[in-house]
Amino acid sequence: MLLSIALLVPWVSGAVLVALDGRLRVVAWLAAASLAATLAVLGLLAAEVFAEGSREVVTGGWPAGVGIVLRADALGVAFALLSVLVLLASAAHEAVGGVRSRTFPGLVVLLGAGLTGLFVTADVFSFYVFFELAMTASYALSAYGGKRRQLRAALVFTAVNLLGSFVFLLSVAGAYRVTGALAMDQVAARVLAVNPNAATLIAAGFFIAFSVKLGLFPFHFWLPTVYAGARPAVAAVLSGAVANIGAYGLLRFGVDLFPEQLRHAGVALVVLGAASIVYGGVLAVARGDAAEMLAYSAIGQVGYVLVALGVGGPVGLVAAVLYSVVNSLNKALLFLASGVRGALVAGAFAVGALSVAGVPPAAGFVGKLELFRTAIAAGSAALVVLLLAGSALSLVYLFQVYQRRFWRPDTAVTGAPNPLPQRLSTAVLALLVLAGGLWPEPLLLLSSHAVDVLLAAHHP
Repeated sequence: MLLSIALLVPWVSGAVLVALDGRLRVVAWLAAASLAATLAVLGLLAAEVFAEGSREVVTGGWPAGVGIVLRADALGVAFALLSVLVLLASAAHEAVGGVRSRTFPGLVVLLGAGLTGLFVTADVFSFYVFFELAMTASYALSAYGGKRRQLRAALVFTAVNLLGSFVFLLSVAGAYRVTGALAMDQVAARVLAVNPNAATLIAAGFFIAFSVKLGLFPFHFWLPTVYAGARPAVAAVLSGAVANIGAYGLLRFGVDLFPEQLRHAGVALVVLGAASIVYGGVLAVARGDAAEMLAYSAIGQVGYVLVALGVGGPVGLVAAVLYSVVNSLNKALLFLASGVRGALVAGAFAVGALSVAGVPPAAGFVGKLELFRTAIAAGSAALVVLLLAGSALSLVYLFQVYQRRFWRPDTAVTGAPNPLPQRLSTAVLALLVLAGGLWPEPLLLLSSHAVDVLLAAHHP
C-alpha cells in the first residue's frame, strides 16, 4: 500500500499543479507540500523495508509475469528519499523567493514522480518509462528563468541527454533480444547464458547512458554549460536529484544485472573515475566564476563513486552508495547557498565545502573514510594518493569560491540579503550534512543494507 501511495501522490498532484499558475504563492507551496507528503510516505516505506525486508507490488493485480512489478528495497528507497528531499529543498527555496515560471512547481513534482518510479521499479522497460518522464520534466526545468543563458543550457542539456536516452533504449532492446525478458530478476538470471560479447556490448550501452546522466569524464562536455547556466535551484535539482539516476543505474544495472561485465571492467572504471577526479578538480581551480567552479566540481566528485564501483566488493560498493548519498546532499547545499546572500549562508556554504573536501565533522568526512578503506582494501597506494590529491584540490577551489562570494563586505557587489526563510532552507541542509558527520551510523547502516540487497541475489 505504501509503495503505491508513494507513486500516486506525486503523480496526481503533479498532473494537477502543472496546469495551474505556479507563480501564485499558494501553488508553489502546494507543490512543496506534495513533495513533503511524498517524503513522509517514503520515510514510512523505508522504515518498513529496513525492518521487514523488500516490498513488492504487481500493478493492476496481474500475475507477476504479465503486470509491471514494483519493488521497494533498501537501495531504491534510499535513492528515492534522497532525491525527493533535494526536490523539496529546491521547491521550498523557490517558493520563498518567488517562482518565476507558471510550470516550475508542477514540473518539480512530476520529476519527483518519475524519479520515485524508476527507483522502485523491478522492470527494465518500466525503468525506461520513468526515466523518460523524469528527463522530460528536467528538460523543461533546465530552461527555468527564460533568459538567454538558461535557454542555451536547456538546449545543450536536452540534445545530449536525448542521445543518452536513445542509447539506453537500444540497450533495453538488446537486453530483451538476448534474454527474452524485461523483469530485472529474469534478465539477471538469463544474461549468464548469453554470448559474452553481446552481454558486454549491452552493458557498455547502459554504462554510457548512465555516465552521460552523471557527467563522468569523458561524457561530461554538456555539464559545465548546463549547471553554470541554470538557476541555483535548478542546478541543485540537476546535480542533487537527476544525477542520482546515473549513480543508481550504475549500481543497479552493474551489480545486479551485469556483475560479470562489471568485474571485468573494474580497472577501466577506476581509470575513468580517477580521470574525472583530476580533470574536474584541476578545471574547477582554474575557473573564476562560482557556478562554473561548482559545475566542474560535480564532474570530479562523481569520479569517486566510479572508483569505488570499479574496486567493487562489499567495501567498495558500500563506499559507492554512501558517497553517492553524501555527494547529492553536498551539491544541493552548495548550489542553493551560492545563489543566496545574508547571515547564515556563509556558514552553510562552509559546511558544504568542508564536506566535499572530506573535513570533519561534515558527512563528507565519513564518505572519504569509506573511500580510503576501499583504496586500502584494494592494496593500492596510487588510489590513496589520488584521494588525498582530490580532497586537496576540492579544498582549494571551494576556498576560492568562499573567498570571492562571502568575504566581500560591499553590498553593492554582493547585493541585498535574501529573505530569512530562504536562508534558513540552506541552513537546514547544512545541519543535515553536519548531522551525517556527527552521527554517521544511519548512513553507514543504510549503505551496508543497500549493498547486502544487491549482493544477496548473487550470493544467496
